[in-house]
Amino acid sequence: MEQEYIKLIFGLKLKQIRTDKNLSLFGLSKICGLSKSYLNEIEKGKKYPKPDKIILLSEKLDVPYDQMVSLKLDKNLAPIGDLLRSKILKEIPLELFGIKESDLIDIVATAPAKVNAFISTIIEIAQHYSFSRESFYLASLRSYQEANNNYFEDIEQQVLKFAKAYHLDLNKTLSSKDLEEILTEEFGYTINNGEIKKYEALENLRSLFVPETKTLLLSADINEPQRTFIYAKEIAYNFLAYTDRLYSFPWIKFENFDQVLNNFYASYFAGALVIPKTRLVPKIEEVFSEETFDPNKFLALINGFNASPESVYQRLTNILPNSFNIQNLFFLRFTHRLGSTKYHLKKELHLSHQHSPRANETNEHYCRRWVSLKVLNDIKMSQKDHEFDCQISEYDGDDNSYIVFSSATKDPFKDNQYRSISIGLLMNKQLERKIKFLNDPKLKSQKVGVTCERCAIKNCKERQNSAVVLDRVDKNKNVESIVEELQAKFQS
Repeated sequence: MEQEYIKLIFGLKLKQIRTDKNLSLFGLSKICGLSKSYLNEIEKGKKYPKPDKIILLSEKLDVPYDQMVSLKLDKNLAPIGDLLRSKILKEIPLELFGIKESDLIDIVATAPAKVNAFISTIIEIAQHYSFSRESFYLASLRSYQEANNNYFEDIEQQVLKFAKAYHLDLNKTLSSKDLEEILTEEFGYTINNGEIKKYEALENLRSLFVPETKTLLLSADINEPQRTFIYAKEIAYNFLAYTDRLYSFPWIKFENFDQVLNNFYASYFAGALVIPKTRLVPKIEEVFSEETFDPNKFLALINGFNASPESVYQRLTNILPNSFNIQNLFFLRFTHRLGSTKYHLKKELHLSHQHSPRANETNEHYCRRWVSLKVLNDIKMSQKDHEFDCQISEYDGDDNSYIVFSSATKDPFKDNQYRSISIGLLMNKQLERKIKFLNDPKLKSQKVGVTCERCAIKNCKERQNSAVVLDRVDKNKNVESIVEELQAKFQS
């Protein structure tokens, strides 16, 4: 165990023994002859006493020496001991959020019983929802992205630095050939295009990097934009000198949070390289400047790069907050299998922390009026490579409206599976100044909910289940009202 944790456990035990004996710090100081400030630092986990001082404390408190130095805590503090032994505090990316580990330890030491209750609650929630370490890492990463409006200037500058060093013209479309040459000639990579296909279990794997031989194994089924993105991401790992990294995609196994963060940075670098800010901003301005919405111009923006629609949508979440000051937005990726009635929200980002919809883990039914789900149904019927639609979604009950752009494509690695990518922008006066076509009468507007179980929209033809959550809320309100009436009646 970390030395600082050993000090903390000793301090917690000393404080518990002292309080059990109804002793103040002043009182303990008097009976053992140690200063109050010194004892206070011990209890806060800042100091660990020498053996002679521990012997003195054990004698004065009438507690066996072995019990004093044992790392075992009683049942009231046991969860805190389990937390410290698990070393999870070492895994939490505290520094990303400006938190020092010592600050957390001070909080634990100051109010151990309350912190213990809080920790137990968090653990119980995590177990109830099968919240894994990987889920925690990804949630931490999302919070980090949201705190920075998903824009990272230092990575943008690294892309420009790389392009200059390797004489790449970012005003032109980059191809996989351009990047493959850099990978093989500069970084010593060997590209293998056939090995993955030999293993049936790896049918969904797009790439695998073998660091010992610098061999990059690629699926034979990837298209040109996917190959370009994978190459760009490998360049990022090398150019940014990230050694603690993931080696396969999209199947991944995180060993620590640094791998999660470095994977994100490498992906961000790849997106900024393939979809340069200098080319994307003018295209966005052109679309936004029209008085009426032209779907073909938006599709031209999406298809104007050697990148997948998903990569372009994600890049919009970087550029819109930074270059257009549009920070109230969300990004969603849904998947859906042919023949299934379920839609799965696999990826989300909410830059102002308030947007619906969010991932739901309680088997509720997502609102079928969302354009994100509509385009999935459209592409199932049309069997096209790309379906696009746009609508203004008016969320029932919270007075928020979003203009939502959504694209659906087939999953190239899974038969009969489709995915939709959506970006939603909060409708307000600021957005009206940025986007000229917001008042276009041809734009479809739709009342939407979050899930059927929480939706109050009447006579909804798309409803998959009754509003059981709202019914329960109404029932509780009715009970509350009757209780108040009875109290008032019998008080008088």
